Amino acid sequence: MILPLRQTPKGTFLHVKATPKASRDEVTGIVPQVDGSTALAVKVTSVPEKGKANAAIVALIAKVAHIPKSALEQVAGETDRHKVFRLASHAEAVQIWLTGLGED
Repeated sequence: MILPLRQTPKGTFLHVKATPKASRDEVTGIVPQVDGSTALAVKVTSVPEKGKANAAIVALIAKVAHIPKSALEQVAGETDRHKVFRLASHAEAVQIWLTGLGED
């Protein structure tokens, strides 16, 4: 399975497909994208206003991947369902977690 991580000279980036206003906070898996890449599917109960859903996404990913929230820096998708986060640290831990997630 292709992981939703992209390695570039500027760092490691995690691609996320978000669903706000869901019934519960959860990571639902890795989903294919139209361009052949993948994204991490995340649902949060927060509403998409004033950054509340984005903050909930960061908190959820940090919790389930066992990394600090400070390891994730949002670089794209502030108001879009498709978001990109730069992994400021803990990229290897996230890669291991995603690999395990893709095997479920």
